[in-house]
Amino acid sequence: MECPNQTAPNEFILSGFPCTEELKLPLILFFSIIFALTLCGNSLIILAVITNLQLHKPMYWFLCHLSVLDMAFSAVVVPKVTAGVIQTEKIIPFSGCISQVFFLNSVGCTECFLYTVMAYDRFLAICKPLHYGNLMSSKACLLLSLGTIMGGILHSVLLTSLTFHLPYGENNYIDYIFCDIPSILKLACIEIRFIEMVIIVDMGFVTITCFVLILSSYAYIITAILKISSSEGRHRAFSTCSAHLTVVVIYYLPLFSRYLRPASRDIMESVVCVFYTTITPLLNPIIYTLRNKEMKTALVKLWVHSPSLLFQKNWLNLVCR
Repeated sequence: MECPNQTAPNEFILSGFPCTEELKLPLILFFSIIFALTLCGNSLIILAVITNLQLHKPMYWFLCHLSVLDMAFSAVVVPKVTAGVIQTEKIIPFSGCISQVFFLNSVGCTECFLYTVMAYDRFLAICKPLHYGNLMSSKACLLLSLGTIMGGILHSVLLTSLTFHLPYGENNYIDYIFCDIPSILKLACIEIRFIEMVIIVDMGFVTITCFVLILSSYAYIITAILKISSSEGRHRAFSTCSAHLTVVVIYYLPLFSRYLRPASRDIMESVVCVFYTTITPLLNPIIYTLRNKEMKTALVKLWVHSPSLLFQKNWLNLVCR
C-alpha cells in the first residue's frame, strides 16, 4: 500500500459512541458522575491510609499507588470521551493522540506490574511471615513502586514509538472512542503485519507474564492457607487477599477481551472499553472498602474526625518511611 501523503496528519477524527441525540445527555451524566465518584473514592482511600497510622503498611502503600493510577487512568480517557459525546465532530490533535496513547499505556502497564507486586506482597506476608519485615522493608516498597512506574513508562515509550513512526496518509478516521493502538494501526498506509505482531506479542507477553506470576503467587498462598489449622486463621489470611484477587480478575478480564482476541466492531467492544477505562477505577476503592475491615474502620474515622485528622503530623510518617 502506498502513501499518497506521508506527512503526519494534523488531527484524528474519533468515531465515538454511536449514540442518538436522546442518549447524549444520559451518557454525559453517566461519564461525569462516574468520573467524579472515581476521583472521590480513590482520594478517600489515599486520605484514609495517610491519616491512619495502623494502615502504614506495605499493602496499603501499594493500595495508595493503585488509587493514584486509577485516577490517572480515568483522567486520561473519560474527559475526552465525554467531550466526544458533546461534540458533533470528535477531533483530537495528532499530538493529543500521541499523549493519550502514551499515558494510557504507561498507566495500564504500570497497573499490571503493580498488581503483580501486590500479589508478591501477599505471598511474603502469608508464606514467609517471619521474613516479611526484612523482605518488604520501606526501601523495598519504594523501589518496587518506582520499578513499576519506570517499567510502565519504558514499555509505553516502545509501543508509542512503534505506532507513531509509521507513515499515515489522508485517512485519519479512528473507528474507536479514543486513541488506541489497535485502532490507529489500521490507518497506516504501509504493510504493518510485522509491526502489529511485534506490538501484540509485546503487550501480550507483559500481560500474560504478570497474570501468570499473580496466579503462581496465589497458588502458594492458597496452599499455605489450607495448612492453617484453625478456620478463623484461614478466614483471616484469605480476607487479606480476597480484595486484591477480586480487582485482578475485574482488571484482566476486559483487558484480555480487548487486546488478546480479534478486533470487532460490535457494541460489546465499546461496552468492554467503557468497563475497563471507567468502571474498573471506580470499583477498586469500593472493593477494598467492602472487603477490608481495617479500611472500613479508617474511612469511618476519616469521616467522623476528618477536620482534626487532616492537620495531624502523623500522616507524614507514611511519606517519610
